[in-house]
Amino acid sequence: MKYFLLSFICLFLVGKSAEAQIKSPDDFLGYSLGSRFTPHYKVLEYFKYIGGANKNVRIQKYGKTYEGRELLVAIISAKENLDNLDAIRKHSVSMSNAEKGISKSKQPAILWLSYNVHGNEASSTETALKMLFTLTDSKAANIQNWLKNTVVIIDPCLNPDGRDRYVNFFSAATGFQPNSNPMSREHIEPWPGGRSNHYYFDLNRDWAWQSQVETQQRLVLYHEWMPQVHVDFHEQSYNEPYYFAPAAEPIHQDITPWQRSFQVTVGKNNAKYFDQNGWQYFTKEQFDLLYPSYGDTYPLYNGAIGMTYEQGGIGAGLSVVTLDKDTLTLKDRIDHHFTSGMATLEAVSLHADQLVDEFKKYFENGVASPPGPYKTYVIKAQNKSRLKRLVSLLKKNDIEYAFGLDRSLNGYSFETQKTESFKVERNDLVVNLQQAKAVLANVLLEPQTSVSDSNTYDITAWALPYAYGLPAYGTSESVRGKYQTMEEVKDVFPIVTKPYAWIFPWNAIEDAQVLIALQKENIKVRIAEEAFTLGTRNFSVGSLLVYRTENEKGIPDLQAKISGIERRLKMAFYPASGGFVDKGKDFGSSSYRVLNTPKVAVVAGPESSSQGVGEIWHFFEQELNYPVSLIGAKNMNNLDINKINVLILPDGSYGDEVAGNLEDWLKLGGKLILFEDAILNVNEAKPFEIKRKEFPKEDQMGSHAGAYANRKSGDLSEAIPGAIFKVHLDHSHPLSAGLGTHYYALKTDDKIYENLTKGWSVGVLKTDSYTAGVAGKKVLKKLSSGMVFGVQSIGKGAVVYLGSDVLFRSFWENGKQLFLNAVFLVD
Repeated sequence: MKYFLLSFICLFLVGKSAEAQIKSPDDFLGYSLGSRFTPHYKVLEYFKYIGGANKNVRIQKYGKTYEGRELLVAIISAKENLDNLDAIRKHSVSMSNAEKGISKSKQPAILWLSYNVHGNEASSTETALKMLFTLTDSKAANIQNWLKNTVVIIDPCLNPDGRDRYVNFFSAATGFQPNSNPMSREHIEPWPGGRSNHYYFDLNRDWAWQSQVETQQRLVLYHEWMPQVHVDFHEQSYNEPYYFAPAAEPIHQDITPWQRSFQVTVGKNNAKYFDQNGWQYFTKEQFDLLYPSYGDTYPLYNGAIGMTYEQGGIGAGLSVVTLDKDTLTLKDRIDHHFTSGMATLEAVSLHADQLVDEFKKYFENGVASPPGPYKTYVIKAQNKSRLKRLVSLLKKNDIEYAFGLDRSLNGYSFETQKTESFKVERNDLVVNLQQAKAVLANVLLEPQTSVSDSNTYDITAWALPYAYGLPAYGTSESVRGKYQTMEEVKDVFPIVTKPYAWIFPWNAIEDAQVLIALQKENIKVRIAEEAFTLGTRNFSVGSLLVYRTENEKGIPDLQAKISGIERRLKMAFYPASGGFVDKGKDFGSSSYRVLNTPKVAVVAGPESSSQGVGEIWHFFEQELNYPVSLIGAKNMNNLDINKINVLILPDGSYGDEVAGNLEDWLKLGGKLILFEDAILNVNEAKPFEIKRKEFPKEDQMGSHAGAYANRKSGDLSEAIPGAIFKVHLDHSHPLSAGLGTHYYALKTDDKIYENLTKGWSVGVLKTDSYTAGVAGKKVLKKLSSGMVFGVQSIGKGAVVYLGSDVLFRSFWENGKQLFLNAVFLVD
C-alpha cells in the first residue's frame, strides 16, 4: 500500500539549520527506520545520544525490567520551559493534590507519549525514535510554538523484555528479504510471543494494580509528573485500519464531559491529517473506557485525557499482504503513528490553557463533590495481612486513607448487599472520598460498576473489597478515620521453657513464608485439620504446629532455629506446654498430620495459557521466593515423585493423555493442581471424578433474529466479561483454610462442575452467588449451582480442581490464600 506523508511533515524540515549536527535515527543506526527492527539497547543509545547533543532534551532513567533492561524517558520542550522544568512538574502535582493557593500563572500542558507496552506491537518504539528526532531537531515555527505550550514526555518502550523477545524472534525467522506472505513463519510467533513482559503479564492491564516491576517504577515517575494528556500507542490485527479516540461505550460514568469532549477534539485533528493522506481509520468502536487499569483509563481516572491509538500491525513484520490484497510495511505503520502523535501534540498545544484549567478543576471537584452514592468506604480489618496489602495498593495510587472511628454507622454491606448498621473499629480502613483522588478511589472501591453497554473489552467487576476478601461498607455519610496508622497489638504468650509444640496461624502469605522457612531447615510441620482450644485461645482449622520432641531427634538446635525464624520474619509462635487441649483433639491425634515439602513444577508451553503460566511463576518467585520448575507438557509422562511432588497445569489444552500419564505418579503421592480449562483435559476420564455440568441445548431457531446492524454484538445473554460470584466454602477443608465460609471468585466463563461424590466439593455456587459485574441471563442460570473448587484423593495423592483463576493478574489477593492452601496444605 502506497501512503503519502501528510502535508505538514515537509514543514518540519523547511527551517532546519544547515549547521545542525544532530544525527537522524537513520544516520545514527546505519539503516533507515522501518527497514529493520531496532534492538532495545540501540534505542537507549540513540535517546542518550540526543540527550547529550541537544539542550532542549532531558533524559531521565526510572528503572530496570526483570531482565535488567533499562527504562527511561525523554523530556522535550522549549528552552524557557526546560529552564523552569521542576517548577512546572511540581505545579502539576500540586494541582493533582488539590492544594490551596496554587498560582494561576501560565503553565504548559504535559503530554506523555507511551510506546510499546506490548512487546510485539513493535512499530511504536520505531516511531518514538522519529518523534524524538523531529521534536529536537526541527526549527519549524509550528513545532517551536507547540513546545512553548507543551512539555512532551516520551517513553520509547514500556516493555523492553517483551519487545526484544519479539525482535530477536523476527530477526532469526526472516530471510534476506522480508516475506510478505502471511503464512511465512516470520508472521507467526512461537509461544509465549512478545506481547507480555518477562513473567508473561500484560502490562497494559497492570496500571492500577502495579504488580509488575516495570509498572511499579513507571507509576512512581508518572505520579511525579501527573500529565494532562497521556497517549498509549498500540497495534492490533494487521488487517485492521487505524484506531484513535473518541472511545467506544461503555464509558465509565465518572469520566467527565470535558474528558469526553477533548477526546473528540483530538480525534478530529487526527482525522484531518489522515483524511489528507487517504488513510483509513475508525473511532468510537471496540476500545471502551471502563476497566481501570489500562493506559487510557488509568490516566482518565487521574484527571488526564487518556487515549489509546491502535495501528494495524501485530505479526506484520516488515511487510505483509493484508486481506484487502494491500501490502502493509513497517514504514507505513511508523508514518501513521508519527502522524497521530504530531497531530495530538498540535491539539494539546492549541488547548494547553484549558487542559491545565480543567485538570485543576478535576481534583478540586473531587474534594468538593466526590462521585457516586457513597461518600465513605469502610473496609473491615478481618484479615490484617490482606488489609495491609490493600493499604499498600491505595498508597501506590496516592489515595488517602485513615483508620478507626470508634462509632457505629449505617451503610451498604458488600457481603449482604443490604443497608445495615455496623461498628467501625480501631484498625478498620476508612476511605473518605472527599479527596483529590476521589474518582480513582471510587472506581476501585465501588461495589457495582455501572455498565451502559455489555459488549465490553475486559472484565466488568474488580471492587477491591471482593478482590481482597474483606467485609466492607459504603456509607452516604462523609466520615474520616481518627488514626493515620494501624495499631500493632503484640500477642502476649505464656513463657514456656520447653514447649511441647509451637503453634502459628495460617491465613496470610507471611504465614506461608514461615512454613517455607521451617521446611527449609527440615523441620517437620503439622496441620490442624480440626479447630481446637488451649485455655481461652482458639485455633482454627489450618493452624500449623511444630512438635519439639519429634524434631529435636534430628535437629539438636531446634529452639535456636525457631527463635531465628521468629526474629527474621517478625513472627511470634504460641508455645504450648503440653499436648492436652481443652476443646478438640489432643496433639497425639491423627487430626494433626505432617505436611509434605512441596517440590513444584508448572507445565509451560504452547499447550498453556502464557498468562496463566506467568501468574503462577511470578507468584512463586516474586512473592514467595520459592523454587519452581517450568517443564514441557511432554515431561509429564516421566515425573519422578522424589523430584516433583506437586504438578500445576495452568489454564490450557493438554490433550487426553494427561489422565493416563499421571495416574501412577498420583497414586505414589503426587498432587495435581488444575486451573480452569486444564480441568477439561481430565473431564470424565479415569481415575478423575470431575464432570462438567451439562445443560440442555436451547432451541437455536431464530438465534440470529433482530436487526442486521446488531449482528456483531453477539448474544449478550451468554456474555460474562469478568463477573464476581460468591463461592460457598466447606470451611472445615484445608483448601479453605484462612478464608472462612465464602470466597469471592472472578468468573470469566460459564464452566461449572458436578459435585464430587467421592471427593470434596469445597467451593460451590448457589442461587445467591452472583455478586457484581456483567453476566448474561443464560450464564446466570448455569452458574446458579455447581462446583467451582474441589479436591479428590487418588491413591496416596490428590487432585485440586480450581474452576476460576485464583491468581488473576496478581491483584486477586483473596485467591492467593486459596492457592497457598492448594500447594502447601491439601494432601
